[in-house]
Amino acid sequence: MKNFNRYAMILMVLAIAISANSQTYKNVQYGNFENWVVRDIEESLIIGGNIKRIYAIGPRDTIKENKALNIKSIWATSNTYAKVAGISKTSNTVYPEKRGNGYCAKLTTEYAECKVIGIINIRVLVSGSIYWGKAHEPIDGASNPYSKMRWGVPFTNKPKAVILDYKSAMPNKGTITTCKTLSSSVRAGNDEQQILFILQNRWEDEKGNVYAKRVGTAIYHITTPTKDWVNGFRIPVIYGDATKSPNYKPYMNLGPLKDNFYTINSKGKNVEIQEVGWGDENTPVTHAIMLISASCQEAFSGTIGNTLWVDNIKLEY
Repeated sequence: MKNFNRYAMILMVLAIAISANSQTYKNVQYGNFENWVVRDIEESLIIGGNIKRIYAIGPRDTIKENKALNIKSIWATSNTYAKVAGISKTSNTVYPEKRGNGYCAKLTTEYAECKVIGIINIRVLVSGSIYWGKAHEPIDGASNPYSKMRWGVPFTNKPKAVILDYKSAMPNKGTITTCKTLSSSVRAGNDEQQILFILQNRWEDEKGNVYAKRVGTAIYHITTPTKDWVNGFRIPVIYGDATKSPNYKPYMNLGPLKDNFYTINSKGKNVEIQEVGWGDENTPVTHAIMLISASCQEAFSGTIGNTLWVDNIKLEY
């Protein structure tokens, strides 16, 4: 009987240990990039009148109409339909690309142009990005681009980590180009690609200002190209004050990284999300922001040719 009790105790301890170390994974909606929305936008006749194809991440569909994107998906991208000075134009820096028997997302840094003598003359640098939220289409200009996006989605869970596959190419390391409305400059430096996932507790005051405490932080910058895919890459979520973590990096701090995040408040107004402090493990989560980009620079800056491929995004619990 004593031996039986001893074995039973050992089995119970092992069961508790296995349970404590168990992990579950939840796929992010459309995070395997097997489903894409094809959008065929007719650009204005004055700039050629061509049908340009751009892509969105969401339920498989083909949309042949110049209209704002309205799909059931947590994802938005830097691919947009714009209408500036009455001229319809597109930009596409995120593409589906074959990977094995399926697809992944390819994010690139490229120029986007729109020129009509006497009416409009714009050339900007666009870095391919995918994010949780929504773009306010049609985009009406190049000023303050982050304000033209609703950042984040309602979210209440507290995952342990973000898991994904990625591959990186940086063919032109050493220079960073800034190009906004034809004003272009080049400086020495190395752009970094970024994977960002933050958990927030948001609230709104009586004036419609939106504030947030940062509850969880999982941010990683890719600094060197890879020879092949890095599969199952894990970025742990730091809960509470990330500055006190041994894994803290300056880019994990509160507030905007390079540009501010925005949302629509209860009054229907587009406002900045003001991160005002750190939450802790007991602070409830109300929203999550995920951003994956071929650049970590401010808008209209980056390294031409930088390319990031991502696939199989999951959350670990």
